[in-house]
Amino acid sequence: MLKTRFITAVIALILFGAVLFVLPPAAAKSVIALLVIAGAWEWSAFLGLSTNTARYFFVTLIGALLAGVVFVVPAWSELILQIACVWWGVAFIWTFFFPTPIPLAIRWLAGALILVPLFIALLLLYSISPQMMLFALLIVWVADMGAYFAGKKFGRVKLAPSISPGKTWEGVFGGLIMVAVLTVVWSQYYAGMDLAVLMPFCLAVGALSVVGDLTVSMFKRTAGVKDSGKLFPGHGGVLDRVDSVSAAAPLFVLGLNWLGLVS
Repeated sequence: MLKTRFITAVIALILFGAVLFVLPPAAAKSVIALLVIAGAWEWSAFLGLSTNTARYFFVTLIGALLAGVVFVVPAWSELILQIACVWWGVAFIWTFFFPTPIPLAIRWLAGALILVPLFIALLLLYSISPQMMLFALLIVWVADMGAYFAGKKFGRVKLAPSISPGKTWEGVFGGLIMVAVLTVVWSQYYAGMDLAVLMPFCLAVGALSVVGDLTVSMFKRTAGVKDSGKLFPGHGGVLDRVDSVSAAAPLFVLGLNWLGLVS
């Protein structure tokens, strides 16, 4: 399994690099949109829908919301990201009370609150620069990898056993240590960024990425689903890969502006 995960990760990184740094901007943004739409299809499996027609309706609804934000009311982007951050705060509290029933209406709403801000945040990050988008994703990835290996080696205290039994607090701290190392390296690459400001900001983004992972896992457990899909062998589906990003990216974008980390 670990070998399969490694091979898939390497191939995905190569393709991702091509999307960010080789494809024209219009094509890269189209790929981002397609990934979010694929995530919407996977989310529709959490809604208790009995037919593909009903699932297509949900995907169409999410697609219409994405198009509306981009082409009709782009000025709402910042407000939507702020709403997303509030949602992730609520989701964090919710994780302490799981398992609790999640009504269907909440599942529909949560799909929009997760997927639409994710799309907006990724587009804005790409527009700032592909390098900045890469940095945001690296924070999430190293937090995840650090948590995995630290949890395997030192994990004792369960983080949220009713949601994700394999995750531990030792893993979380291991992931945040990796984020701190990445931040130091990145601050040298982008010399204009003040490390004293950048470090707590990146640690907060890394911590919130854990909430994204746990939250999507709550919905998967409610729906009786282990992996959201099979697009990435050894890793699952799109949602399995972007659950952490969906929480981290909105905060990252807003924080860049609030803290003056980009001009």
